[in-house]
Amino acid sequence: MENIKPLSNILIKPAGPDCNLACDYCFYLNKTELFSEESKHRMNEAILQELMRQLLQQGTQQLSIAWQGGEPTLMGVDFFRKAVEFQKQYAAGKIIGNALQTNGLLIDDRWIAFLRGNNFLVGLSIDGPQHIHDDYRKDRSGRGSWERVADAAVLMLENEVAVNALSTVNAYSVNFPDEIYDYLKALGFRYMQFIPIVETSEDGSGVAPFSVAPRDYGEFLKQLFDRWLADFQNGEPTTSIRYFESLFYRYVNMQPPDCILMERCGTYVVVEHNGDVYACDFFVEPAWKLGNILEDRLIDLLNSPRQRAFGNQKAELPKKCRDCPWFSFCFGGCPKDRTRDMRTEGMNYFCESVIMFQEYADPRFRRLAEEWRQKNLY
Repeated sequence: MENIKPLSNILIKPAGPDCNLACDYCFYLNKTELFSEESKHRMNEAILQELMRQLLQQGTQQLSIAWQGGEPTLMGVDFFRKAVEFQKQYAAGKIIGNALQTNGLLIDDRWIAFLRGNNFLVGLSIDGPQHIHDDYRKDRSGRGSWERVADAAVLMLENEVAVNALSTVNAYSVNFPDEIYDYLKALGFRYMQFIPIVETSEDGSGVAPFSVAPRDYGEFLKQLFDRWLADFQNGEPTTSIRYFESLFYRYVNMQPPDCILMERCGTYVVVEHNGDVYACDFFVEPAWKLGNILEDRLIDLLNSPRQRAFGNQKAELPKKCRDCPWFSFCFGGCPKDRTRDMRTEGMNYFCESVIMFQEYADPRFRRLAEEWRQKNLY
């Protein structure tokens, strides 16, 4: 098989869909149905070793590994120590970047020492101040998680762990862009990612009640953009907001790091706790299972016909979408946001949001791009 796409990024779910929270909007908790033969899902050492061996022997010189879930810290610190040991064993001079996405509940001094000592980048799920965060992010007893998460944020920031804020934009939080931004800045975050939430309703008649409305999300982005720009100093941002910075790549004719802005999908694979490999985090389902690392090679799965088919489906868009003046800035967005149940007629659920924001922000993005070119190209 001719391998065209390089193996440079991978997403690993060592605890599968298991989590110590029960957030109302979580799309991954119901993935337990795929692994019903066991009630507790944990990656064993043999699968971990084979995964690290394949990744490092088949991957590029620089590799990015994202550990997600569910909640990956359920594996315990020792599991990740072993992962780092295997990385060192098979690295052969390659540069490895580890990122851990967590809800923060288990972060303690032992985790702090490990994360800082091994240069892990942490993405902490925190939706904002208490009334916003606790609206949807509750544990299984229905208790809010904000106090514990905020404590974890302070602990990591004070101990110089590289940590970013991951904040969902949902039906409630969308009303508070300024409050959320100010809160995260006050805590000490300078790197932020805002993730719009939309899922289909249980009866399949539309979107779930926690989903953010497209027009509301468009207004949220506009207000957030103004705050981001207002904090520039000497022509440079003092706060990093992933969506805005990824869009900026488009304005300077570079490939954005955010996959939702790419022309095609399928640039990485997802490995579940049992070694099963899937096409995408949002498509861990039988139709898009590519294989298993105990039977297949990662690089072959990444370049398999099924993965190519998955990647190419992003381009299957109605003429209205392809004719949009902003098409090259979104390429139809994430395919998960185009389901029939959302009644999008094959278009992105957030199409209105994108148009609203692009019309608002485009002139300033163009000025920023010209300033960047003046500094870096001339």
